[in-house]
Amino acid sequence: MRDVPTDGLPIVAIVGRPNVGKSTLFNRIVGGRTAIVEDRARTTRDRLYAPAEWNGRRFVVVDTGGLERRPNDPIEEKVQDQARLAMAEADLIVFVVDAASGETPSDAEAADILRLASAPVLVAVNKADNERRELEGAEFHRLGWDETYAISALHGRGVADLLDAVIWALPPESESEVERKRLEEERLEEAEWAALGVETPMPEAVAEGDGEGAPDAADGGGSADGEAPDPTPARVAIVGRPNVGKSSLLNSLLGEERVIVSDIPGTTRDAIDTSLTWEGRDVRLVDTAGIRRRGKVASGPAYERFSALRAIRAIGRADVAILVLDAVDELTAQDAHVAGYVVDEGVGLVIAINKWDLVEKDQDTFDEYVGRVRRDAPFLQFAPVVAISALTGLRVSRALSLALVIADERRRRVPTPALNKVVTEAAFRQPAPAVKGKRPRFYYATQAAIEPPTFVLFASEAGSVHFSYGRYLENRIRDAFGFTGTPIKLIFRERSRIEMELK
Repeated sequence: MRDVPTDGLPIVAIVGRPNVGKSTLFNRIVGGRTAIVEDRARTTRDRLYAPAEWNGRRFVVVDTGGLERRPNDPIEEKVQDQARLAMAEADLIVFVVDAASGETPSDAEAADILRLASAPVLVAVNKADNERRELEGAEFHRLGWDETYAISALHGRGVADLLDAVIWALPPESESEVERKRLEEERLEEAEWAALGVETPMPEAVAEGDGEGAPDAADGGGSADGEAPDPTPARVAIVGRPNVGKSSLLNSLLGEERVIVSDIPGTTRDAIDTSLTWEGRDVRLVDTAGIRRRGKVASGPAYERFSALRAIRAIGRADVAILVLDAVDELTAQDAHVAGYVVDEGVGLVIAINKWDLVEKDQDTFDEYVGRVRRDAPFLQFAPVVAISALTGLRVSRALSLALVIADERRRRVPTPALNKVVTEAAFRQPAPAVKGKRPRFYYATQAAIEPPTFVLFASEAGSVHFSYGRYLENRIRDAFGFTGTPIKLIFRERSRIEMELK
């Protein structure tokens, strides 16, 4: 069962035939370029969810593929399924039509479908960029709804009036939403008192020392020492070259067809965020478009360039990436290219060999495949490997569980004395190679950052430390402290013996 990030909020689905401006309206409402927008039909294929707020009322907006009947097109059939799923879960539907092209048979077909929906429908006549277009848009009354809303999603004209109508037509606020607003008002009041330099007035019972409702560290409501748990969900990006099964893996984890799955490469064009709870933890999954080689992306259509850029950005904001490989193929240059993005961004990594059910295997097959991956991409030695089948569900839960372990490893901190002991012993057992007769000597090491774990090592001749020796020190740190699945950054900083003795 899917757990979209709705938090009990009402859902507003944006539907209509292709290329009427649904994604532009979606981006206008949510306040950013979330869906791919290009003057080309069918550049949105999957359901995209994003939170929005208007006049204090919060809701979730869903952008869908275009409603259009295209016989003998398996992709378009799945697009229709996605749109219908969005309609089925919606509390309100915004039906977008195009004032520039006027009413079309596809609009009439979409209207026939929408009349069967249980949710109320608002008709948004988009591209009404001037008064003439606005008047021409009146013809859409023939679709069967008494009122239409002339808008320009691109320029913002009329969108406020449409949103006013959306808020009016939504169901009453839930108890959880009313409570959220109450708490938000309390926080604002506290901030106002703080700005005046006055402590927030406390309820009488608490001010007298009753303490009721105050969290106690012993009860898990706070922490006597140390930091409070990070409430931010673990962000896991599903990455890989086109058509290796990324969307199938996401759907298997969610238990429903959340994104379109097909054997045709490129059927996922957006980086799509979906929230769920896994092993008691909040997780944000990101299914990305397949990343092609730079040359192909640069020379390809605009929507492919947008998709590749969005996928790379999705990696950058992830804690961990699940790199999906095709078990039927050897590790390709494209696979290594995608993995390189992950490592360059300092993101944790799980390697998931998909379609394992299609491989003829014996007891050595897995080890042999892993050995080839380690040989062909030696920079991925730190990443755990799991064989999965997104189609059958084989070990897909293991892949996500590993990702959560790695998310924790990225936040691990090492005590400075323990780190210095490991570095000192490593340098004693295998001194750094001398360069021009001078051998680097290590004086001090400390962890400077997490996510990814970053260590600064002060040394003489720091600039001459060879990358292979850096790899040796990295391996010794991993042996001592773990850091499974996460890249480690080592920074060598010049420091003379005299400077260290004076500190």
